[in-house]
Amino acid sequence: MKKDFSILALLLILCACGGKKNNEIVPSPSVVKLNAPAQNTICLTGAVVSPTLSSVTFQWNASANTNSYDLVIQNLVTLAVTTNNTTETQLTLNLLRGAPFSWHVVSKSTSTSATAESDQWKFYNSGPGIVTYAPFPAEIISPAYGTTITSNSGKIDLTWKGSSPGNLDLTYDVYLGTSSNPALLKKDITAISLNDVAVTAGTTYYWKITTKDAAGNKSESVVYTFKVK
Repeated sequence: MKKDFSILALLLILCACGGKKNNEIVPSPSVVKLNAPAQNTICLTGAVVSPTLSSVTFQWNASANTNSYDLVIQNLVTLAVTTNNTTETQLTLNLLRGAPFSWHVVSKSTSTSATAESDQWKFYNSGPGIVTYAPFPAEIISPAYGTTITSNSGKIDLTWKGSSPGNLDLTYDVYLGTSSNPALLKKDITAISLNDVAVTAGTTYYWKITTKDAAGNKSESVVYTFKVK
């Protein structure tokens, strides 16, 4: 009887130990550090593939607890997004010449569904005969696309983010209206916000930003829409 009790105690201990292993925390992937193409630059290193395409090599540092990486690239004019998975820390792809892009990397692991997303960088892929490059299309912050917002005594704030190759000084033209082709509201703004904009409750609005630099180059954001309660 005493022997049976000892065996039972041993089995309980082994089960307890096994339970601890099953409850071990699986570490999540860590965030990568991006290397190239660098933020807000013109990529000149790619090989020309055709009159419209050139190769661009994306590079980043390895991250801990990671088995693979999703390289996510967006054309900032067409807004088309491509995602390519790799187990390496660099990937070469053919991109449209003379176009602005953003890119970031998502770290992934086969041991967990958790992921880690890097910073997002922007660059221009160099194009034939282009001496200066337009600013990157403005990134609309608020009101975001498709949102419904509440005004403050019939007033709202518009905010956005702008950048350019070489980090040049920029000015902005703000367009706002109730049609998909909004009218100019205010031009040559040096700030990245426009406060106390008058709106009407129950109305759907459209807005966009034109970004300009001192060389006369300009770019347009996509048209965003929002509704006021």
